[in-house]
Amino acid sequence: MRERIAETLGDVHWSDLRAHLARDAVIIVDDALDLLDVGVALAKNDVPTVDAWIRAGKLQKPTTEDLTRWSLDASTRFLAAIVQPFVLIRRPAAKVLS
Repeated sequence: MRERIAETLGDVHWSDLRAHLARDAVIIVDDALDLLDVGVALAKNDVPTVDAWIRAGKLQKPTTEDLTRWSLDASTRFLAAIVQPFVLIRRPAAKVLS
């Protein structure tokens, strides 16, 4: 299962996420967690582990602020993995303004 999820791992553009955001299927994974570990836990329906991550704020849905910020820069890229019906993403690195 981990290998199957790893095959979906990659960078995606903001525009690639729009349809998934519209169906409320995008989950932000905290940098402290391994994206593949989270994917496996979701795929195995490991409720205690996933609930603990949610309670700790390590898994969350994008906020309105996130969506607004991301939509301002079409070049924003995310590391993502697919675990049907969800798309797991990392927050993009903050851009340094010069």
